[in-house]
Amino acid sequence: MKVLVVDDDNLVAVSLKTILEAGGRMEVPALGHSGREAVALYESLRPDVLLMDIRMAEMSGLEAAEEILKRHPEAKILFLTTFSDDEYIVKALNLGAKGYILKQDFEGIAPAIDAVLGGQSVFGGEIVGKIPVLLQNKEEFDYSQYDINEKEQKIIELVAEGFCNREIAEQLFLSEGTVRNYISVILEKLALRDRTQLAVFYYKNR
Repeated sequence: MKVLVVDDDNLVAVSLKTILEAGGRMEVPALGHSGREAVALYESLRPDVLLMDIRMAEMSGLEAAEEILKRHPEAKILFLTTFSDDEYIVKALNLGAKGYILKQDFEGIAPAIDAVLGGQSVFGGEIVGKIPVLLQNKEEFDYSQYDINEKEQKIIELVAEGFCNREIAEQLFLSEGTVRNYISVILEKLALRDRTQLAVFYYKNR
């Protein structure tokens, strides 16, 4: 697995490279130190996962992520930061980032990257508790305007709560393939790109 690490603190970047490569499964082919370097390195290396800080000189991680995702909607970006600022969390979610975890949780970094590569969205415990409040819309939302039925609503809810396809299938007594098909149809109906945007949509409108 190829992981691009971008952090404006060189010591942090080097430490992350050491931690990630220690297990033998991850390769960090380059280190970046600004948003602009993140964009350039992503273009040249096309990593499996981009692990990136938010506050950086020249161009922030959020700005870099926006530019990368415009060109490569499939990009898997995991933000790693010391800041649990509410505004940053909302922006990261709205951009379509796959995760937002705090640097203090260094033991969880490698598992978070594995989860993101596997198609999951990952948010640190401190951040998960904030998401419903940050994105909550007080008005009752009418899913019928999007032709979303009750089963599809339940699947949206389970996706937003972080369950993978296998877990959703077990809860709803469906096959994983059926769940995948449901999610594809839901994304098409809502004109959304991926599971992260679906989770954001759910919390905004519940």
